[in-house]
Amino acid sequence: MTLDAEVDALRRVPLFRGIDATKLRLLAFISERTRFADGERLCSQGEEGDSAFIILDGAADIRVNTPDGEKTVAQLGQYSIVGEIAILCDVPRTATVVAAGEMDVLTVSKDDFLRLLKEFPDMSLEVMRTLAQRLERTTQDLVALKSSAEKS
Repeated sequence: MTLDAEVDALRRVPLFRGIDATKLRLLAFISERTRFADGERLCSQGEEGDSAFIILDGAADIRVNTPDGEKTVAQLGQYSIVGEIAILCDVPRTATVVAAGEMDVLTVSKDDFLRLLKEFPDMSLEVMRTLAQRLERTTQDLVALKSSAEKS
């Protein structure tokens, strides 16, 4: 994939939708392109977060440890970003990410990602919006889960 194709792919990531092409070109340039095989782990729950992953092609299962073993709680597809919470909040990975089929991914290091956010405040605002939307969805899911558990 060419740099221009990577920039076009980044433009489709909701997190980067409002970011101008020059900044996306820089992000693509400093990122490492990686291919993951089916079942290969991108990261594991509990480990230190040193990078975020942007899915260019393919899908990933999001798994969490439970008392009953590891459970898949979501699947993310093309143009999704995963792993940013660990690098933004300086907390261990909140989930394990596993390739669900072959995947092409741009890996952005923690230092590079944080540098971009510092240099480009509009990118920081988009990150905050995306994380707030995820938090709202998670809260709604928890309310629904609690409600259904109380009915049981």
